[in-house]
Amino acid sequence: MIIPALDIMNSKIVRLYQGNYNLLKYYNYKLYNILKQYICSGINIVHIVDLNGARNPKNKQKTIYFKIMDIFKRYIQIGGGIRDIYDIEYFFLLGVNRVVIGSSMIKKINEIKKWIDVYGNDFIVAALDIRIMENNKKIIFINGWEENTYIELENILEKLLSVNIKHVLCTDISRDGTLFGPNVALYKEMVNKFPTIHFQASGGISTLSDIKDIKNTGVKHVIVGRSLLENKFTIVEAMKCWQRELSHV
Repeated sequence: MIIPALDIMNSKIVRLYQGNYNLLKYYNYKLYNILKQYICSGINIVHIVDLNGARNPKNKQKTIYFKIMDIFKRYIQIGGGIRDIYDIEYFFLLGVNRVVIGSSMIKKINEIKKWIDVYGNDFIVAALDIRIMENNKKIIFINGWEENTYIELENILEKLLSVNIKHVLCTDISRDGTLFGPNVALYKEMVNKFPTIHFQASGGISTLSDIKDIKNTGVKHVIVGRSLLENKFTIVEAMKCWQRELSHV
């Protein structure tokens, strides 16, 4: 499905360029209004990232959560600074659809199985953000994309499969926020290697043709952010494009 993305920093909707906090662009949208627009158009899930929380887990924008959760909670997939069982429980009790966990998927791999056993593998999404290095090595970065783990994507996916992970949001950082097009080869390779994982492809979507291309890789979902905020196409057009491709599969 199409999953629109909204990054929030200092209570405003923003986009980073290639994960760089120094290359920040603000958008003049009200969070409540744009959530209402997406959901009234038929969207089932909206991906929200708390960028303040991603940099510093103690600095989560909880006032934002309170403003939207009463009305939109079952549509929200939320990430940014979710590092332990207490964070997961907090959002579980708020009633969000899914929580997205990034850094802890690397640093607390032994605890992931416990979390999945308690909350189910539909509630937890692994966020694996990569930079592609020499020899096509896909290296994972964490803590707001600022820390190199020196760990390859495939190694972590193997471990996550062993603990019954279902949903993986994989972002090519070099494409994120650029409108340069998605890394189609990356997702085609990952779907072929790990066919049981429900991948969410993220980074670079600019046109409806990009949506068509990414759908044909076999991923289950595509994250669409900047292109919607800058009116490259509408949310309805994106959904129709995805459904057309789905009917051809």
